[in-house]
Amino acid sequence: MVVPVKQFRLMTPRFIISPFTALIFLLRLAHATNAASNLIDAQWQHAAPRDEIAPLFSFAAKGGRNGADALVIAADEREGLSGQWFKVVPVHGGQHYRFIAWRKTDGVSVPRRSALARIVWQDDEGKSVPSDGPIVTSVLAGWKANAEPEYPADRSSDSLGWAELNDVFRAPAKASQARLELHLQWAPGSSVRWSDVSFEPCDPPVPRKVRLAAVHFRPSGKSADENRQQFAPLIADAARQKADLVVLPETLTYYGLGKSYADCAEPVPGPSTEYFGRLAREHNLYIVAGLLERDGHLVYNVAALIGPDGKFIGKYRKVALPRSEIAGGITPGRDYPVFETRFGKLGMMVCYDGFFPEVARELANRGAEVIAWPVWGCNPLLAAARACENQVYLVSSTYEPPEHHWMLTALWDHEGQPIAKAEKWGNVIVGEVDLDRHIQWPSLGDFKAELPRHRPLSTAEIPSR
Repeated sequence: MVVPVKQFRLMTPRFIISPFTALIFLLRLAHATNAASNLIDAQWQHAAPRDEIAPLFSFAAKGGRNGADALVIAADEREGLSGQWFKVVPVHGGQHYRFIAWRKTDGVSVPRRSALARIVWQDDEGKSVPSDGPIVTSVLAGWKANAEPEYPADRSSDSLGWAELNDVFRAPAKASQARLELHLQWAPGSSVRWSDVSFEPCDPPVPRKVRLAAVHFRPSGKSADENRQQFAPLIADAARQKADLVVLPETLTYYGLGKSYADCAEPVPGPSTEYFGRLAREHNLYIVAGLLERDGHLVYNVAALIGPDGKFIGKYRKVALPRSEIAGGITPGRDYPVFETRFGKLGMMVCYDGFFPEVARELANRGAEVIAWPVWGCNPLLAAARACENQVYLVSSTYEPPEHHWMLTALWDHEGQPIAKAEKWGNVIVGEVDLDRHIQWPSLGDFKAELPRHRPLSTAEIPSR
């Protein structure tokens, strides 16, 4: 049974209702309202930014996940409708809370942007409270402001189309209540059902720490095999520093040999991935190596990923090609694979890719938390931008000397800062990061969590009308 909660906007003065009809309507409405309060916690209310863009709100008895009740929001065919179910619950400042909700959409083209949940921290009077989370230190050291809304992340979906939103948040010290919001916005002709909503105290999350490494080295061998072998002691050095991942530079079997790209190309997987696979297995770490791949008559500039078991996991084919590679007969790739590793989700890009925002953004959109970047040279400001704008950790391995003030071999954090960087040839830089670390931005709050909610539609996401 679906019990309408907001249908009064459909009535206009041109309808003439007799007193008896009005009485019957009011009695039925009272019955429906009582029934609705038995279906869902009566604390849930609904709101819209403006009445003229309010969607329709209703309860659905047993219309939720696994037969639970559901809170429903439905939009007609008009553009721009926006509304939310909400309720306010008490919290203790400093306590961690786990938010869980299940969402099922119908006709929503981009659920990440149109069917979202939000948490707003408040004091006893419903006003904003100060933030006490980690602040972007590179922007405004000592900056103080109000705690901004939180955005629970989308997780997996079940076989019936119910998607889970699940995240843990720490209540700011001055917070005494939280406003839980369930939204539908900007999705004409659609609806969403919200079910099994909970917000309970929990233990603080365990940090997801990983040690990321990169090699700053120019091989000087007389063959591809000699070039490969010169990286062995550097990989061992990374292992001594307990690295989980080590990134090697671009086209390392081509560098310094004076041959053409095609002459240095090999199958991938092939001789180089087998060699580095033995080292990865010996040292129990992941290796990303920049290579040239031959696939039939085609040659690609690739980054190859080898796992700690020594097996080839996958490759990324460089998408953005500079003039020299185009003239040398290299073919651009077209895919943006992201790989599951034991520490998190890893994407890769190669050199010139970093000059353009699209590659790193596509990898981030697919869930990459770390991007490994074999790179001959690039503007370091662009490295900072790629890490910062996508809230990923970027690990670069370059052939550029530090004194050139061009590209660095470095580990870049979410603020776009190099938290570890090489100072001379033969350096192996290692840095430890927490993949679950979230920082507060001035006037924005947790930008990492906001990215999927606020990011503009890609061309693939724009619905046809």
